[in-house]
Amino acid sequence: MESTVSQKLDALMALQKIDSQIDELIKIRGDLPEEVRDLEDELAGYETRIGKFKAEIDELQAEVSKSKTAMKDSDKLIKKYQEQQNNVRNNREFEAISKEIESQELDIQLFDKKNKELLYKAERKSIEIAEIESRMAERKADLEAKKGELDSIVAESTEEEKKLRVQAEEAAAKIEDRLMYSYKRIRSNSINGLAVVKVRRGACGGCFNQVPPQRQADIREKKKIIVCEHCGRVLADVEVVEEPVPTTKSKG
Repeated sequence: MESTVSQKLDALMALQKIDSQIDELIKIRGDLPEEVRDLEDELAGYETRIGKFKAEIDELQAEVSKSKTAMKDSDKLIKKYQEQQNNVRNNREFEAISKEIESQELDIQLFDKKNKELLYKAERKSIEIAEIESRMAERKADLEAKKGELDSIVAESTEEEKKLRVQAEEAAAKIEDRLMYSYKRIRSNSINGLAVVKVRRGACGGCFNQVPPQRQADIREKKKIIVCEHCGRVLADVEVVEEPVPTTKSKG
């Protein structure tokens, strides 16, 4: 048997009430989930930078090792040339060997200078790593504190949220697919998550724009689904505002 419009509106209102309760539980967590994610992303970024710097240090140290090997080779050549100088037959040979020795000595000086620059760069990278690790320690402490706070809040509300989500699924099962699609779409576009509201004090309960009296009468009849012409929310009912009963003063 197909539901009446009134039943459909009641089902939508019931679902909205449950979803609003879930929204409130999530709101209690505030910005903590986002803060936890941001801290996790920040720490991941630090890990990446440290990995990059360590790889660069390895490359610099490999260059230093190559330079030291080249310096040893040059030193061996110098000793070899010095031995040859002892056996030269004329000045021309002596000068030629002397130039080779000077060339190797110059190479050693250049390698030594290069090594100092490489080691300085490696040292700077090591200092940067230490600074990042110090910041990481602080951020990890912040993350643990935030996670603890969030876990505490979630633990308090988890059971209630589970129950509400089961109730929401049961309520949603009573609503036809077309209406459910519209409900979800309106909720996703709404800042406060309200897709179904009542008319309160002559205004839409979602956007607070005035609803004309004749439209309010149509809403009360519940013969068709009516949406707010300003925000598109479903207007499920008109809230009855009870006027305060005037009190009569007794004559003294």
